[in-house]
Amino acid sequence: MAPVPNGSGGTSTNLLAPTPDQVTTLWFIGGYLVGILILWQMPYLKHLLYPFKLVTIGLHEFGHACMACVSGGKVKSITVDPNLGGLTTYVGNRRTQCLALPAGYLGSSFLGGILVFCGFNVTASKGAAIMLIVCLVLTMFWARNLLAFGVCLFFAGIVGFLWWLDGGKHLKYFTLFLGVMSCIYSILEILDMLVLRKSNGSDAEQFAEKYGIFPAQGWGFIWLLISLIFLVGAVLAGLAAFKDDGAGGTKSAGAN
Repeated sequence: MAPVPNGSGGTSTNLLAPTPDQVTTLWFIGGYLVGILILWQMPYLKHLLYPFKLVTIGLHEFGHACMACVSGGKVKSITVDPNLGGLTTYVGNRRTQCLALPAGYLGSSFLGGILVFCGFNVTASKGAAIMLIVCLVLTMFWARNLLAFGVCLFFAGIVGFLWWLDGGKHLKYFTLFLGVMSCIYSILEILDMLVLRKSNGSDAEQFAEKYGIFPAQGWGFIWLLISLIFLVGAVLAGLAAFKDDGAGGTKSAGAN
Protein backbone atom coordinates (compact mmCIF):
# COMPACT_ATOMS: atom_id res chain seq x y z
CA MET A 1 0.00 0.00 0.00
CA ALA A 2 1.45 3.32 -1.02
CA PRO A 3 2.04 5.76 1.84
CA VAL A 4 0.17 9.05 1.86
CA PRO A 5 1.16 12.39 3.36
CA ASN A 6 -0.11 12.85 6.90
CA GLY A 7 0.26 16.62 6.99
CA SER A 8 3.24 16.65 9.37
CA GLY A 9 6.04 15.79 6.95
CA GLY A 10 5.74 12.03 7.48
CA THR A 11 3.76 9.36 5.74
CA SER A 12 1.07 6.93 6.76
CA THR A 13 -0.15 3.65 5.29
CA ASN A 14 -3.61 4.21 6.76
CA LEU A 15 -5.99 4.92 3.90
CA LEU A 16 -8.27 6.79 6.29
CA ALA A 17 -5.55 9.16 7.48
CA PRO A 18 -6.72 12.52 6.08
CA THR A 19 -4.52 14.77 3.98
CA PRO A 20 -4.57 18.52 4.71
CA ASP A 21 -7.14 19.04 1.93
CA GLN A 22 -9.31 16.26 3.32
CA VAL A 23 -9.13 17.82 6.77
CA THR A 24 -10.55 21.00 5.22
CA THR A 25 -13.33 18.97 3.60
CA LEU A 26 -14.10 17.30 6.94
CA TRP A 27 -14.35 20.72 8.57
CA PHE A 28 -16.84 21.77 5.89
CA ILE A 29 -18.91 18.63 6.46
CA GLY A 30 -18.86 19.20 10.22
CA GLY A 31 -19.75 22.86 9.77
CA TYR A 32 -22.64 21.98 7.47
CA LEU A 33 -23.92 19.42 9.98
CA VAL A 34 -23.78 21.83 12.90
CA GLY A 35 -25.24 24.70 10.88
CA ILE A 36 -28.17 22.63 9.59
CA LEU A 37 -28.93 21.24 13.05
CA ILE A 38 -28.86 24.72 14.61
CA LEU A 39 -31.00 26.32 11.92
CA TRP A 40 -33.44 23.41 11.59
CA GLN A 41 -35.97 24.66 14.16
CA MET A 42 -34.60 28.12 14.99
CA PRO A 43 -37.31 30.80 14.66
CA TYR A 44 -36.95 33.00 11.56
CA LEU A 45 -33.46 31.72 10.69
CA LYS A 46 -34.84 28.29 9.81
CA HIS A 47 -36.27 29.86 6.66
CA LEU A 48 -32.72 30.05 5.30
CA LEU A 49 -32.95 26.29 4.83
CA TYR A 50 -36.38 26.45 3.19
CA PRO A 51 -35.25 26.18 -0.48
CA PHE A 52 -32.84 23.37 0.41
CA LYS A 53 -35.60 21.52 2.26
CA LEU A 54 -37.78 21.85 -0.83
CA VAL A 55 -35.17 20.38 -3.18
CA THR A 56 -34.46 17.62 -0.65
CA ILE A 57 -38.16 16.78 -0.59
CA GLY A 58 -38.01 16.66 -4.39
CA LEU A 59 -35.13 14.17 -4.20
CA HIS A 60 -37.07 12.17 -1.60
CA GLU A 61 -40.00 11.93 -4.00
CA PHE A 62 -37.61 11.09 -6.83
CA GLY A 63 -36.46 8.11 -4.75
CA HIS A 64 -40.05 6.83 -4.63
CA ALA A 65 -40.54 7.45 -8.35
CA CYS A 66 -37.26 5.91 -9.46
CA MET A 67 -37.80 2.70 -7.50
CA ALA A 68 -41.39 2.48 -8.71
CA CYS A 69 -40.12 2.53 -12.30
CA VAL A 70 -37.30 0.07 -11.63
CA SER A 71 -39.70 -2.40 -10.02
CA GLY A 72 -42.11 -2.35 -12.96
CA GLY A 73 -44.51 0.38 -11.88
CA LYS A 74 -45.55 3.58 -13.63
CA VAL A 75 -45.17 7.03 -12.10
CA LYS A 76 -48.14 9.33 -12.57
CA SER A 77 -47.02 12.49 -10.75
CA ILE A 78 -44.73 14.17 -8.24
CA THR A 79 -45.84 17.18 -6.23
CA VAL A 80 -44.00 19.28 -3.64
CA ASP A 81 -46.02 21.15 -1.03
CA PRO A 82 -44.93 24.65 0.14
CA ASN A 83 -45.58 23.42 3.69
CA LEU A 84 -42.66 21.02 3.25
CA GLY A 85 -44.56 17.97 2.14
CA GLY A 86 -44.44 15.88 -1.00
CA LEU A 87 -46.40 13.19 -2.78
CA THR A 88 -45.55 10.67 -5.47
CA THR A 89 -48.38 8.78 -7.11
CA TYR A 90 -47.68 5.62 -9.04
CA VAL A 91 -49.33 2.37 -10.06
CA GLY A 92 -47.78 -1.05 -9.69
CA ASN A 93 -47.98 -4.43 -8.03
CA ARG A 94 -47.21 -5.47 -4.46
CA ARG A 95 -43.49 -5.66 -5.23
CA THR A 96 -43.56 -2.07 -6.50
CA GLN A 97 -45.12 -0.84 -3.27
CA CYS A 98 -42.72 -2.88 -1.12
CA LEU A 99 -39.68 -1.36 -2.82
CA ALA A 100 -40.94 2.16 -3.52
CA LEU A 101 -42.17 3.05 -0.02
CA PRO A 102 -38.78 2.91 1.76
CA ALA A 103 -37.00 4.36 -1.29
CA GLY A 104 -37.98 7.91 -0.32
CA TYR A 105 -35.85 8.13 2.82
CA LEU A 106 -33.28 5.55 1.79
CA GLY A 107 -33.01 6.80 -1.77
CA SER A 108 -32.43 10.42 -0.77
CA SER A 109 -29.93 9.30 1.89
CA PHE A 110 -28.09 7.16 -0.65
CA LEU A 111 -28.04 10.02 -3.14
CA GLY A 112 -26.81 12.33 -0.37
CA GLY A 113 -24.07 9.84 0.44
CA ILE A 114 -22.91 9.84 -3.18
CA LEU A 115 -22.78 13.65 -3.16
CA VAL A 116 -20.76 13.66 0.07
CA PHE A 117 -18.38 11.01 -1.29
CA CYS A 118 -17.83 12.93 -4.54
CA GLY A 119 -17.47 16.19 -2.61
CA PHE A 120 -13.95 15.15 -1.61
CA ASN A 121 -12.73 15.72 -5.18
CA VAL A 122 -13.44 18.46 -7.72
CA THR A 123 -13.57 16.10 -10.72
CA ALA A 124 -15.77 13.61 -8.88
CA SER A 125 -18.09 16.44 -7.80
CA LYS A 126 -18.62 17.25 -11.49
CA GLY A 127 -19.67 13.66 -12.06
CA ALA A 128 -22.02 13.92 -9.09
CA ALA A 129 -23.38 17.17 -10.55
CA ILE A 130 -24.31 15.36 -13.77
CA MET A 131 -26.11 12.70 -11.74
CA LEU A 132 -27.88 15.36 -9.69
CA ILE A 133 -29.02 17.26 -12.79
CA VAL A 134 -30.39 14.02 -14.28
CA CYS A 135 -32.35 13.38 -11.05
CA LEU A 136 -33.71 16.93 -11.05
CA VAL A 137 -34.69 16.80 -14.74
CA LEU A 138 -36.53 13.50 -14.23
CA THR A 139 -38.29 14.98 -11.21
CA MET A 140 -39.30 17.94 -13.38
CA PHE A 141 -40.65 15.51 -15.99
CA TRP A 142 -42.89 13.87 -13.38
CA ALA A 143 -43.72 17.14 -11.59
CA ARG A 144 -47.39 18.12 -11.63
CA ASN A 145 -47.20 21.38 -9.73
CA LEU A 146 -45.27 24.56 -10.41
CA LEU A 147 -43.34 24.50 -7.13
CA ALA A 148 -41.81 21.07 -7.77
CA PHE A 149 -40.88 22.05 -11.32
CA GLY A 150 -39.50 25.44 -10.31
CA VAL A 151 -37.37 24.20 -7.40
CA CYS A 152 -35.75 21.51 -9.55
CA LEU A 153 -35.12 23.97 -12.39
CA PHE A 154 -33.62 26.52 -10.00
CA PHE A 155 -31.18 24.08 -8.42
CA ALA A 156 -30.23 22.56 -11.77
CA GLY A 157 -29.37 26.10 -12.86
CA ILE A 158 -27.23 26.68 -9.75
CA VAL A 159 -25.33 23.44 -10.40
CA GLY A 160 -24.72 24.46 -14.01
CA PHE A 161 -23.54 27.93 -12.95
CA LEU A 162 -21.10 26.56 -10.36
CA TRP A 163 -19.77 24.11 -12.95
CA TRP A 164 -19.00 27.05 -15.23
CA LEU A 165 -17.66 29.37 -12.51
CA ASP A 166 -13.90 29.27 -12.07
CA GLY A 167 -13.52 25.82 -13.61
CA GLY A 168 -15.97 24.24 -11.16
CA LYS A 169 -13.64 24.54 -8.17
CA HIS A 170 -16.49 25.67 -5.93
CA LEU A 171 -18.91 22.97 -7.09
CA LYS A 172 -17.59 20.45 -4.55
CA TYR A 173 -18.70 22.59 -1.61
CA PHE A 174 -22.21 22.91 -3.02
CA THR A 175 -22.50 19.17 -3.70
CA LEU A 176 -21.16 18.54 -0.19
CA PHE A 177 -23.85 20.76 1.31
CA LEU A 178 -26.66 19.16 -0.69
CA GLY A 179 -25.32 15.73 0.23
CA VAL A 180 -25.20 16.51 3.94
CA MET A 181 -28.61 18.18 3.75
CA SER A 182 -30.16 15.19 2.00
CA CYS A 183 -28.77 12.74 4.55
CA ILE A 184 -29.63 14.90 7.55
CA TYR A 185 -33.16 15.61 6.29
CA SER A 186 -33.93 11.90 6.14
CA ILE A 187 -32.33 11.26 9.52
CA LEU A 188 -34.15 14.13 11.26
CA GLU A 189 -37.49 13.25 9.69
CA ILE A 190 -37.13 9.66 10.89
CA LEU A 191 -36.08 10.86 14.35
CA ASP A 192 -39.21 13.03 14.48
CA MET A 193 -41.22 9.92 13.81
CA LEU A 194 -39.36 7.87 16.43
CA VAL A 195 -39.21 10.48 19.20
CA LEU A 196 -42.31 12.58 18.59
CA ARG A 197 -44.29 9.61 17.25
CA LYS A 198 -45.21 11.56 14.10
CA SER A 199 -45.89 8.39 12.10
CA ASN A 200 -49.45 9.03 10.97
CA GLY A 201 -49.51 8.87 7.19
CA SER A 202 -45.72 8.52 6.93
CA ASP A 203 -43.91 6.13 4.61
CA ALA A 204 -43.06 3.93 7.59
CA GLU A 205 -46.70 3.87 8.73
CA GLN A 206 -47.87 2.80 5.28
CA PHE A 207 -45.13 0.19 5.06
CA ALA A 208 -46.00 -1.24 8.50
CA GLU A 209 -49.69 -1.42 7.59
CA LYS A 210 -49.00 -3.29 4.36
CA TYR A 211 -46.18 -5.63 5.41
CA GLY A 212 -46.20 -5.79 9.20
CA ILE A 213 -43.31 -7.52 11.03
CA PHE A 214 -42.44 -4.25 12.83
CA PRO A 215 -44.51 -1.20 13.80
CA ALA A 216 -43.88 2.08 12.00
CA GLN A 217 -41.29 3.13 14.57
CA GLY A 218 -39.44 -0.15 14.10
CA TRP A 219 -39.15 0.35 10.35
CA GLY A 220 -38.18 3.96 10.96
CA PHE A 221 -35.36 2.86 13.25
CA ILE A 222 -34.06 0.42 10.62
CA TRP A 223 -34.17 3.12 7.95
CA LEU A 224 -32.41 5.51 10.34
CA LEU A 225 -29.53 3.08 10.83
CA ILE A 226 -29.21 2.57 7.07
CA SER A 227 -29.21 6.32 6.47
CA LEU A 228 -26.46 6.79 9.06
CA ILE A 229 -24.44 4.02 7.39
CA PHE A 230 -24.77 5.81 4.05
CA LEU A 231 -23.47 9.09 5.53
CA VAL A 232 -20.60 7.62 7.57
CA GLY A 233 -19.68 5.23 4.76
CA ALA A 234 -19.56 8.09 2.27
CA VAL A 235 -17.12 10.04 4.45
CA LEU A 236 -14.86 7.02 5.01
CA ALA A 237 -14.94 6.09 1.32
CA GLY A 238 -14.11 9.67 0.37
CA LEU A 239 -11.12 9.67 2.72
CA ALA A 240 -9.84 6.43 1.22
CA ALA A 241 -10.48 7.22 -2.44
CA PHE A 242 -9.57 10.88 -2.90
CA LYS A 243 -6.14 11.72 -1.53
CA ASP A 244 -5.94 14.29 -4.32
CA ASP A 245 -8.75 16.83 -4.21
CA GLY A 246 -8.51 17.39 -7.97
CA ALA A 247 -7.84 21.10 -7.61
CA GLY A 248 -4.06 21.05 -7.39
CA GLY A 249 -4.10 20.12 -3.71
CA THR A 250 -2.32 17.34 -1.84
CA LYS A 251 -1.38 14.30 -3.89
CA SER A 252 -0.52 10.81 -2.74
CA ALA A 253 3.13 9.94 -2.23
CA GLY A 254 4.89 8.60 -5.27
CA ALA A 255 3.55 11.36 -7.51
CA ASN A 256 6.24 13.76 -8.61
